[in-house]
Amino acid sequence: MIVKYLNPRNDVAFKRIFGTEKNKDILIHFLNDIIVGDSRGVIKKVTLINPLQQPEIASKKQSIVDVLCEDEYGIKYIVEMQVAKVAGFEKRAQYYAAKAYASQPDKGDDYKHLKEVIFLAITEYEMFPKKPDYKSVHVILDQQSHERDLKDFSFTFLELPKFTKDIHSLSTYQEKWCYFFRHAHEGEDMQSILANNNDIIQRAYNELEAHNWTNEELLAYESAEKAAKDARAREEYIKDEAREEGRQDGIKEGMEKGRQEGMKEGRQEGMEKGRQEGMKEGRQEGMEKGRHAATLAIAKNLLSLGIDKKKVSESTGLSLQEIDEL
Repeated sequence: MIVKYLNPRNDVAFKRIFGTEKNKDILIHFLNDIIVGDSRGVIKKVTLINPLQQPEIASKKQSIVDVLCEDEYGIKYIVEMQVAKVAGFEKRAQYYAAKAYASQPDKGDDYKHLKEVIFLAITEYEMFPKKPDYKSVHVILDQQSHERDLKDFSFTFLELPKFTKDIHSLSTYQEKWCYFFRHAHEGEDMQSILANNNDIIQRAYNELEAHNWTNEELLAYESAEKAAKDARAREEYIKDEAREEGRQDGIKEGMEKGRQEGMKEGRQEGMEKGRQEGMKEGRQEGMEKGRHAATLAIAKNLLSLGIDKKKVSESTGLSLQEIDEL
């Protein structure tokens, strides 16, 4: 019997594994494996919270995260799987953390009762290209002494493209989780990285077996998968078209500029200089057009799926006016 394993990076699959009551032990294990903190002990239990964070003022944005939970110490954890590269995701991470922090029960002006908020994101793209490691932890430090006096916020990012270990080189659960996110859906035998049949990753792996899903659940999965693939394909196509258009425009502009300058400084020298400068300017302009066009295309796709305009605005960074004009 051939077992088809679904993609754990899919939004629906990810929430099934880490955002359901029956799998809270998987979430607890995962958080203990990935998050390292000096203000808490080992997490033993968590309470799942509605991932829709309502704004205090009606005119403000709602916040929708993949998984939001609170441990027995009152510390909140926001867990996000981010597949599509969107502008300002690092700002969105801080916004989500701030909303979770501010939403804690009001105990008057006794702010000492406010608890820590930890944001964890697994990204399918490189968020910080200049950083060589696949895992980075961001905290608030004193600029001069590097002491961590403000301890209530931390942000952990797992950048999956940077994780390149093969199955035989895995030694920690953190590495096993990263390998799981990258390769579980490929149908490869995962037994070699699992300690026994009760291994927590085996539990997560079993959740990906397609035959355990209902038809309705599979339809939701396929819809999320199609939306993600369409958005990526459309974005790449628009980027390629924009790059080519920018290249052609740059060549034409450069040639004309070179002709004009060449009449003054010498035809051959001027045309070469203008061509180089024009290609550079045209490429930059074309890339910018491509990024904006890709964002508009993604927004259109989300709207066609019936997603609320405010959610589309939050996901793409477009204003509500721009979305209305679509």
